[in-house]
Amino acid sequence: MARTRTSHNRNDNNRAGVFFLATLILWFVSVVFEILFNKRSELLWIIAGTCFFQIANWVIRFLVSRDPLFVNTSVSLLHSSITSASVIFILAHQCLKHGLNGMFEHSQLVGGTWQWAYPTLCFSCGYFAYDQLDMLLYRLYSGLIPSILMHHLILLICFTLALYRNVTINYLILTLICELHSIFLHVRKVRRMAGVRDSESKAVKLEWILNWLTFIFARSVSHVLITIKLLTDAPKFGKGVELPLALFGMAGMNLLNACLGIDLYDAFRRERKPLKSTDNHRE
Repeated sequence: MARTRTSHNRNDNNRAGVFFLATLILWFVSVVFEILFNKRSELLWIIAGTCFFQIANWVIRFLVSRDPLFVNTSVSLLHSSITSASVIFILAHQCLKHGLNGMFEHSQLVGGTWQWAYPTLCFSCGYFAYDQLDMLLYRLYSGLIPSILMHHLILLICFTLALYRNVTINYLILTLICELHSIFLHVRKVRRMAGVRDSESKAVKLEWILNWLTFIFARSVSHVLITIKLLTDAPKFGKGVELPLALFGMAGMNLLNACLGIDLYDAFRRERKPLKSTDNHRE
């Protein structure tokens, strides 16, 4: 029975792997086509991002650990840190230079492009391609429809189409604020893999506080507000694919955020259980 279940899970993983690898290859071909045949040299930032994070992968694998999950998580932490700093810098620069007035107007969010926003989005897109391939190569996923692979696929579709058409770039930069929360997700994962699991320590408690605060404000609230803004400004969109694509992307992100919130709460309860058990034993 156990062998049958294991074999079934392996078949699910193989099917998922083939599908997501095929979509990644198609995505790569489309990017190369845009760069070479449509002379979109600005898209080279996507290739630069993929190469940068792959090099980071090799460095960590050579100097720190060869564990695929540790390496993948460490590179993800690097991406979240770089992207968060970049988004905060772009927003702060824009605010200081032009003020808040007009910064979040429909024309700015859809047709405008803040300074450094385009290469930042390209660079992050390159990371998602790298991460998708890394997880496929080392089978860091499970199930017939792995949520993490689906998440990356949705992002790659939304990001690259926006980059090709040069629209909604600023909207997508706003969505990347969620990487602030991803920092603490990856810190927690690396910390646990390093063997630091004392839920009573001040560092772990602080980590959980920051984890929840950034989940609420940088991920959940921000994405809900972006969705509300899209729905409010729906009549201002043209007849193209921008609005349906944006709503589809945000619906996917909000669904994944809800699932992530449930997983985060379960993880929090599991980490608090040893402490409660110890307290009860003392009594």
